Amino acid sequence: MKKLNLGRAAVYLVLGLAAIPVLFPVYYGFVGAVMGPGDLATYPPALVPSALHWQNVTDVFRSVPLGRFYANSAVQAGVITVAQVVTSIFAAYAFAFLRLPAKAATFSLFLATLMVPWEAIIIPNYLAISDWGLTRGGLTYLGLVLPFLASAFGTFLLRQAFLQFPSELRDAAVIDGCGHWRLLWRVIVPLSKPSIAAVGVYVFLSAWNQYFWPLILIRDTEFQTLQIGISQLNDAEAAQPGLVLAGVALSLLPTLAVVIFGQRYIVRGLTAGALR
Repeated sequence: MKKLNLGRAAVYLVLGLAAIPVLFPVYYGFVGAVMGPGDLATYPPALVPSALHWQNVTDVFRSVPLGRFYANSAVQAGVITVAQVVTSIFAAYAFAFLRLPAKAATFSLFLATLMVPWEAIIIPNYLAISDWGLTRGGLTYLGLVLPFLASAFGTFLLRQAFLQFPSELRDAAVIDGCGHWRLLWRVIVPLSKPSIAAVGVYVFLSAWNQYFWPLILIRDTEFQTLQIGISQLNDAEAAQPGLVLAGVALSLLPTLAVVIFGQRYIVRGLTAGALR
């Protein structure tokens, strides 16, 4: 028992030390957001504010239309999340249960898209979106989300989860008169909530933190997303580190909330298809 406790303590110690470089930037982002200019200019850097300087936070709202940026990012991330979850559910059900010609080859080709880096297709995507006129006015929202409405990763994850269902359960549902639509939404989806939630959390975080695609696509300031908007705080002529850190901290709040409340679904969803 003593050996077991010592081993567990050693594991926790190693994990704690490994977490420091991961968590420190987040910590300093929030702490720096309420530091005064004196604390931020000291060397070595202050790790605890001598006094709370809330003016940084209020100055962010006066410097940029933060509420508008939040709304734009929420629309973008929300539409992408809902679209990818829905399309992943349908595609995963088809690959898991339907009899399709060359299904294995098609699924392999589908997964092969995961090996194509986003940077390799960003120019063709931009040219297509630009030719369709989706870079001006309200159509900018459509241009932001159109290339991300489906995901091979979400399809793969949900397919693995759907394959865990016993064939007897599906047979019983079919005998009771369930068609594909009813079987999917009345049986498969309710029992796959952890995996579906994991896909949703992963997609939301990816969409919320997008930077390069909105940067090259958006031409009108009023449609800028949060990640692009807060970069305006970093003015080379009048750099204010506290102002920039306050903007970063405010942009992190939604992602931290999603990770904190959704981490159990991420773990359960990602391990759902590990064993059969």
